[in-house]
Amino acid sequence: QTQLVQSGGGLVQPGGSLRLSCTAPNNIFSLYDMGWYRQASGRQRELIATSTYSGRRNYEAAVRGRFTIVRDTARNTIYLEMTNLKPEDTAVYYCMVDHYWGQGTQVTVSS
Repeated sequence: QTQLVQSGGGLVQPGGSLRLSCTAPNNIFSLYDMGWYRQASGRQRELIATSTYSGRRNYEAAVRGRFTIVRDTARNTIYLEMTNLKPEDTAVYYCMVDHYWGQGTQVTVSS
């Protein structure tokens, strides 16, 4: 069974940066498309960015130009680099590949 382990996140001021990581025990990111999702309090989980197994990336409008997916195939890890963070980016962030989900990590943007 594949377990995705997330790390990163925390509290940051508006305009700051954070990096989230999502690590798999195998090369599943090279076999399947993956996605980053987030869920703000009281809202539905939403897809914010995707990376195909071949490395093609796509970003939803709310994060385009500020968030970047970075792949480290040697470490079976995918990162979400987040810059110019805004209070509305506050949410629990999840990675997903195939039908496996990470445990989620909290990102709070507040002064």
